[in-house]
Amino acid sequence: MTQYRPDPRFAALGDEFSTPVEPAAFPMDRPVFWNGRWAAAVGLELDEAGRKAHFHRFEPLPDNQSGPRAIKYHGHQFRVYNPEIGDGRGFLFGQLRDGEGRLLDLGTKGSGQTPFSRTGDGRLTLKGAVREILAAEMLEALGVYTSKIFSVFETGEQLHRGDEPSPTRSAVMTRLQHSHLRFGVFQRHAYFERADLIEQLVDYAIEHLVTEAQQAEGDKAAALLNAVAKRSADLAAQWMAAGFVHGVLNTDNLVVTGESFDYGPWRFLPALEPGFTAAYFDHQGLYAYARQPESVFWALQQLAGALTLVGDRDGLIEALSTYPDHYKLAMREAFLRRLGVQLLGDDSDGALVKAFLDFMEESQAPWEAVFFDWFCGAASEARADASPRAALYASEDFKPVREALLARTPDRPERLEHAYFQRAEPLHMTIERVEGLWAPIADADDWSLYDQTLADIAQARAAYDLGAGRVGFLPEDGA
Repeated sequence: MTQYRPDPRFAALGDEFSTPVEPAAFPMDRPVFWNGRWAAAVGLELDEAGRKAHFHRFEPLPDNQSGPRAIKYHGHQFRVYNPEIGDGRGFLFGQLRDGEGRLLDLGTKGSGQTPFSRTGDGRLTLKGAVREILAAEMLEALGVYTSKIFSVFETGEQLHRGDEPSPTRSAVMTRLQHSHLRFGVFQRHAYFERADLIEQLVDYAIEHLVTEAQQAEGDKAAALLNAVAKRSADLAAQWMAAGFVHGVLNTDNLVVTGESFDYGPWRFLPALEPGFTAAYFDHQGLYAYARQPESVFWALQQLAGALTLVGDRDGLIEALSTYPDHYKLAMREAFLRRLGVQLLGDDSDGALVKAFLDFMEESQAPWEAVFFDWFCGAASEARADASPRAALYASEDFKPVREALLARTPDRPERLEHAYFQRAEPLHMTIERVEGLWAPIADADDWSLYDQTLADIAQARAAYDLGAGRVGFLPEDGA
């Protein structure tokens, strides 16, 4: 059993970085979601009364923060700098160590107004919370380093939103992740020319969050940026292999630990379309599927700009320049992990990925189904040839992919014995699935399709066993 290990480090940095806030008082405390796997992993196995006390009323956890704190940050939103943002409907609730001693945050969404709310009500719709649960659970199943939704309560308030039928139901959510230290936190203190505060953030990040930077020699800021660039390249590659479009890759939605979080207008690809966007307001396609690696790199450049107040400029430029090579290697690894075949560590890895993507774009084959049909390569050839997509796989266009997959050693082919791979069709977390399960909730408070979807995701996670189920999962862990 994992022991609860409180360690409120960020609050100890003081009021320059966050401000005390009061959680909202909600009229209803109906449980919607409790992440028992992760509660056990961090020593927070609570009864119903404890869950409501700490994750609905937000009474402080034992020996943790004395109260919630809204984090101060700025950020580029669609590449326009905004100095008027910060934690506007959430706060850092507490921090704790996992079983391996790594620091984790508990942060909220929909927990009430803060000094940074501006004209917002500080609330979260129930539909928004359900969408966040589905995104995080599905990404975890597909091997993406993601925040985990820890708890959700329906709160009984009626909210009005311009982009969905109103009034609509409300919820409060808590997420678990290794850090909420956004790029925009550094940007805020650079905006005010506070090199002393940026220095504190660099030390905090290296000591507690991106500890591999401790091994680097020379400039600390450059060492941090180099590590963050690698983690961010890994994340971008994992999104691409998952067919995931985050939707809003602003600098306040990227964190130094390289975790995916804050799921608003996300989408999964139905089929490969490079220009596929998730946000209806992304009129220029800035954060389209194929532009995500570029968007992450642009955000890293903004982080580097903030770090110039304390770091060596040449060292920061050199650290930034590592991103393209990191991404190229991470892209190969992410796709071949998803296909369940071993890497060879040479150019043939890239050739296989390119052939696969060429086929996917040309054929418009259903994205998730092809990974499912061909998981573990040669070990799935008979499954693929008996699948509803067998005609696609018999085509000349697929021939280079087939030959490349069959030439690879399957990675842990025993995974194919799982019941998930006995299905004719995999789970697709497309918008149609999301809207289809929300409709009965909204119309009749019928959660059966939602419950079945979570069960399907859990089955896929167990079958693929891609490693993201461990606390602290990072691609370089080799899990």
